[in-house]
Amino acid sequence: MGFPKEFLWGGATAANQYEGGVFEGGAGLSTADVMTNGSHTVRRQVTWKKSDGTIGSTPLCFGSSERHLPEGAVPCIIEGNQYYYPSHIASDFYHHYKEDIRLCAEEGFKCFRLSIKWSRIFPNGDDDKPNEAGLQFYDHVFDECRKYGIEPLVTLSHYETPLSLAIRYNGWNDRHLVQAFVKYASTCFRYYQGKVKYYLTFNEINCIDAAPYVTAGLIHADPQNIANAAFHQFLASSLTVKEAHEHFPELKIGMMLAYGPVYGYTSDPKDQLLAKQAEDATLFYSDVQMLGKYPNYKLEEYRRNGITLPTHQDDLKTIASFPCDFLSYSCYGSHVVTTHMDEDTKAGEGNGAMSRTVANPYLKTNAWGWATDPDCLRIAANTFYNRYHCDQWCVENGIGWNDVLEDNTVHDSYRIDYMKANIKSLKEAAEIDGIPMMGYLYWGCVDMVSNGEGEMAKRYGQIYVDADNHGQGSMKRLCKDSYYWYQKCIQSNGEHLD
Repeated sequence: MGFPKEFLWGGATAANQYEGGVFEGGAGLSTADVMTNGSHTVRRQVTWKKSDGTIGSTPLCFGSSERHLPEGAVPCIIEGNQYYYPSHIASDFYHHYKEDIRLCAEEGFKCFRLSIKWSRIFPNGDDDKPNEAGLQFYDHVFDECRKYGIEPLVTLSHYETPLSLAIRYNGWNDRHLVQAFVKYASTCFRYYQGKVKYYLTFNEINCIDAAPYVTAGLIHADPQNIANAAFHQFLASSLTVKEAHEHFPELKIGMMLAYGPVYGYTSDPKDQLLAKQAEDATLFYSDVQMLGKYPNYKLEEYRRNGITLPTHQDDLKTIASFPCDFLSYSCYGSHVVTTHMDEDTKAGEGNGAMSRTVANPYLKTNAWGWATDPDCLRIAANTFYNRYHCDQWCVENGIGWNDVLEDNTVHDSYRIDYMKANIKSLKEAAEIDGIPMMGYLYWGCVDMVSNGEGEMAKRYGQIYVDADNHGQGSMKRLCKDSYYWYQKCIQSNGEHLD
């Protein structure tokens, strides 16, 4: 009664945090390529320059209250030693992909999630012809996966809109990006036919609210622009599903949501209502992509705030007709919200209801304040299946830690404990609740820079990469204790977790 035999075990990565090789193979820049590193106290920032020569940086990343660059500022790379851009080197998968995929195969992976850098295929995002060198790079990667019987799961847009589209169109605020994305997706479908079966359209699409620049390339982001960007990504996703169903019927196209169960801090009904509103703010994005329509609570919110949807004729019909084939999600833990803010409850980061998050007194946290919730995946699986009755896939789950290298390895019992608790939670969803699951992918299977801070020090991987926060190091790969634990877990199909 555990996981099915075809359950897809594996790990997940993202090009802007892992790939490197930014200036190789004719690639163009993405929005991530102008973002500097930071720390868990100073978040990542976007560097910019004005026509008068003024340069600076603005924190347009998660947890930032900023929404706009200064007037006249253009995001760009600033030469010199003042800033470091982690995506340029990252973990150098660009030159280590054979080694990394071999190590994942030896660990027992059935699936490897990676993202394609859109601007490696179309350097400006909307070029007439694709960049052959970029297409060939991923072709080699997929051949390597097939060599070991590993199924690739490809994210088409993972926090890296082509920078040219962000500058020229203010990213996904403009409808121009819809057809540009569908052309890019169709190019990938055609070129990698027979090598890739599973695609995701947009990574953590609901993070547009918290990080509009990171998620949608919005240099200027007010509530109307954010609503426009979300609508255009919904439409692009549905048109991508339509393209696959009509011309590549063997493909499965999924959506991807950032999710964490939300709990009310007290039994006060107002806390429980706040928790419901916070969940709705997240599930709105999966409601549209899985049910094919905007929920009433969101339409009413737009009406109250004077926001209008940028619809053209038949747009809503397209969204209704072509929902995604399956739902995937990241889930690292849970959130607690309250209306009772006092000296003992510290406000968290976010928007709306989620701006009133507080620590959960029943859970342990790591150095970055992330708590391990032993029931979060079971709750997530039930929430999605009972709401959508669809195939679902946990494609991100992991924990960042300041790992210490000892004797050419890392003794990361804390990571094993985290994985054990979370896989057990997912297993209970399958065994006790009867929820069908497609697979489980551990986030950051190979060390890479963190998205929020741009640090290598916040390590997620089961495979250690010898590199520091500024890309210095041998890039040597070393297997941690968690690597061998996960290897045995996969061998038993999740039956043996101790």
